[in-house]
Amino acid sequence: MAFVQFTRVSLAFGDRDILKDVSLNLSAGSRAALAGANGSGKSTLMKVIAGQIQPDSGERAVQRECRLSYLPQSGIVHSGRTLREEAETAYVSIQQLISRMEALGTQLEQVKDDTKKTTQLLEEYHVLHEAIEASGYYQRSQRIAMVLTGLGFSEDDLDRPVDEFSGGWQMRIALAKVLLEAPDILLLDEPTNYLDIEARTWLEEWLKDFKGGYLLVSHDRYFLDVTVNEVYELFQGNLKRYAGNYSNYEQIRKVELESLLARYEAQQEEIAKTEDFIRRFRYNASKAAMVQDRVKRLEKMERIEIPESLKRIHFSFPPPPHSGRLVLILQGLGKKYGSRQALYGVDLVVEAGEKLLVVGRNGAGKSTLLRILAGIDQDYEGQLSLGTGVAVGYFSQDVAETLTGSQSVLETLEAEAPLELIPKLRDMLGAFLFRGDDVYKAVSVLSGGEKSRLSLLRLLLYPVNLLILDEPTNHLDLHSKDVLLDALKSYPGTVVFVSHDRAFMEALSTKTLELNQGRPRLFYGNYTYYLERLAGESAGGAENPGSSAGSSTGSSPRAGNRAGTGSVAGHGSNTAQSSATGGAGLSAADYREAEKKRQAQIRRLERQEADLLAQLEQCETEKARLEEALASPEIYADGTKVRDIQSKLDGILRKIDELTIQWEQVAQELETVRQG
Repeated sequence: MAFVQFTRVSLAFGDRDILKDVSLNLSAGSRAALAGANGSGKSTLMKVIAGQIQPDSGERAVQRECRLSYLPQSGIVHSGRTLREEAETAYVSIQQLISRMEALGTQLEQVKDDTKKTTQLLEEYHVLHEAIEASGYYQRSQRIAMVLTGLGFSEDDLDRPVDEFSGGWQMRIALAKVLLEAPDILLLDEPTNYLDIEARTWLEEWLKDFKGGYLLVSHDRYFLDVTVNEVYELFQGNLKRYAGNYSNYEQIRKVELESLLARYEAQQEEIAKTEDFIRRFRYNASKAAMVQDRVKRLEKMERIEIPESLKRIHFSFPPPPHSGRLVLILQGLGKKYGSRQALYGVDLVVEAGEKLLVVGRNGAGKSTLLRILAGIDQDYEGQLSLGTGVAVGYFSQDVAETLTGSQSVLETLEAEAPLELIPKLRDMLGAFLFRGDDVYKAVSVLSGGEKSRLSLLRLLLYPVNLLILDEPTNHLDLHSKDVLLDALKSYPGTVVFVSHDRAFMEALSTKTLELNQGRPRLFYGNYTYYLERLAGESAGGAENPGSSAGSSTGSSPRAGNRAGTGSVAGHGSNTAQSSATGGAGLSAADYREAEKKRQAQIRRLERQEADLLAQLEQCETEKARLEEALASPEIYADGTKVRDIQSKLDGILRKIDELTIQWEQVAQELETVRQG
């Protein structure tokens, strides 16, 4: 089995330890994610694994003939070929095997009487032939078309020069080549950054069928949940493995760090009180000795650090100005680019408080519609009316790129933020990945991603009641997305948005507008409901899955945030629903008895969960011990001991998988019981 193994690998940049005694095993069956805060060294570790950066110490072992492919976050540009020709270069290594196989054929013709030599050549020839067959080389035209189409390229794109494609599409080309290489181990650093929801879904399915192993870095929680079964966290230079998908990792890590978080918060409170004392009495002569004592105490204090994902930063929008019930009214809205019709007759009413998600494939007209709604594009057909008192805020990458000036990031926000938010600006900047000295950078020198984050944060500080957001999560990590999502969910104003982050789309949307080649259909529910209705339509189970924007037909979704919250073209209304679903029809005594049983069941499940987590921790410790032993030179040289330890390690891994499945079942049951 192909594998890559690291043992006690360390790397430092200056006085900062990036990796400290890191050990890691990736094999053909690995389905792993690499987690950690921004700047923790994830990309550096990926480059070390790929062999692009040499560590300061430790051992890197790659099995002979193991093929490893690496996709960096950005920076790849192609030129000089058509898209089809560029994709063909993924088979360079296979073409080398073919050349070697042809040379062997020539040697076989020349060998006459040497039976041993003939046998050796035939064996090597057979191995090469099998490898070439398995690579799909002889079906490469179909495979190239399949992968490129899956990643969003059209058939017409195949013969276009690659120089014509923009930066995001250049990275899609790079991803396509890596996938076509069909390596034994695949390293993908933020592969979803430039993919729309359709391409992400295709990539998820491709990875499920992939025969090799992979290690992923991604800020898309849903993507990780459906593609990985183990997570490695890089924190303060240390690497630790967690069994299960990304959500499991977050839950286990949360339990594991409760004690650390409590100590962190207590220390932060102590630091705040000490700093406040120093500020108040710094220039008071009678308190000079006490001030100096506290200054020294702060200097000597060993600061507790926690992952950024655990620093729960919450902020709320400035109160939006009042508006009428009807926020947007669209009548026969259309848009043409030359002879191409981008939007067809959109009739739509958006009411105050709605969170409307706009979906559709690339080129369906999503960004065009948002630009029209924001007033950026006024060359359209039909009518668009804003409701009484509506104030619009608009975000897109194009708007972000116009940011300039010599003011620092912090000064830019301080000049624009409401007074009540100024004390929170540093925390908010931290949540949007401006940390440490980043807040003093001049706006003019910011990268595209930094300008995007700053532009989004500026928008959130304005008191508007209609937010129009085109891909607001593109340059945010998981923690930043959570901060933004919490703020938008509690925002009392109206939001119309486009996103390619499935978890974000599902959690925020209350209605979904689909654009299919510019033609609209409205669905009265969130993104999950929209997908369910499409699935029903495909299966023939729903004659009317949604409604054309402009009519009020279509059945209502079942419950929760799937319920329609507004109306279309003035039709429809909210429906009052009973909140007492759990105890309706029960007497007080029966209800108390049922609640008593529910609490007992919760306690039992909590004990089971704690016991399973403890067993998982023991198994992880034993796994680490066995892996360390396996890498020991004296054991590595003894085949019998290696097989014995490998057998034990395989048993531990099976037990970890079994315990993880049990824990998932208990955790799910516990969550269900807690929710009544």
